[in-house]
Amino acid sequence: MSKTTEKFSRYDSADYLAGVGDAAAYLEAVLEQGDDPALVAQALGTIARSGNISELARRVGMSREGLYKALSAEGNPSFATIVKVARALGLTLHFEPVA
Repeated sequence: MSKTTEKFSRYDSADYLAGVGDAAAYLEAVLEQGDDPALVAQALGTIARSGNISELARRVGMSREGLYKALSAEGNPSFATIVKVARALGLTLHFEPVA
């Protein structure tokens, strides 16, 4: 009897984000997990990877490498960068009162 070895690829949320609606829902889910700014930056990085990151970097006014670094787990982007990336992705930030 021979064993069949199954191979699995690494899970990447970027593979499942098909548009701006998915991106917005993904960010909302991340925000529901807590208020860690690093998680928001990483989520934006995931969304960026789901599309053309070179084009996104151009729209944001950064190099591709700089954008990857800013939105990585080790990155610490400024709020201005977060806003620019969100807008370049077709998203906007808004605030609501907490109950």
